[in-house]
Amino acid sequence: MRRRNRDEAPSEDVLDLDVRQLDPALPVPSYAHPGDAGLDLHAADATVLRPGQRALVPTGLAVAIPDGWAGFVHPRSGLAVDHGVTVLNAPGTIDAGYRGEIRVPLVNLGEEAVEIQHGQRIAQLVLMRVGRARVRSVERLPDTARGTGGFGSTGR
Repeated sequence: MRRRNRDEAPSEDVLDLDVRQLDPALPVPSYAHPGDAGLDLHAADATVLRPGQRALVPTGLAVAIPDGWAGFVHPRSGLAVDHGVTVLNAPGTIDAGYRGEIRVPLVNLGEEAVEIQHGQRIAQLVLMRVGRARVRSVERLPDTARGTGGFGSTGR
C-alpha cells in the first residue's frame, strides 16, 4: 500500500500525475493548502487584458491525465473578485488523451485593464474521475418526481 504525503487528500482517488515542464522557470502545479481541490496553474506569458478582451494564456506545462480521469480548469476566485478576470469556458475540460500544452482562455469582465505577469497564478486544475456512457435510444424515459421541470422549477 502506498503511503500518502501530507498534501494528498485522504482518499482512494489519489493518482500520480506526470507533468512536462515546457517553461522550467515556472513551478510544477501544486496545491496551496492541504485539502485544496485545485492545483495552481501559472502564466507562461505576460499579457495585458483590456476590458472585454480575451486571451489564450499558455501555462508552460503539459500533463498526462490517466484514463478514467479528466482535468477541469477553473477560475481563481481572487482574480475574478479583485479584477473581473475569469476563465472564459469555465470549467475548461482536459481529456485524458490530450498531451499538448495547457492554455487558459481568460477574459476581463472588469472595467480596467489587468496585467497578467509571467509566473502569476491564473487558474486551477481540478482532477476528477469520469464515467463513460453507453448511449441507448429509447421511446420513453422513466418517470421521476421532477419530471420535465427545468430552470427555476424547484423554487416556484
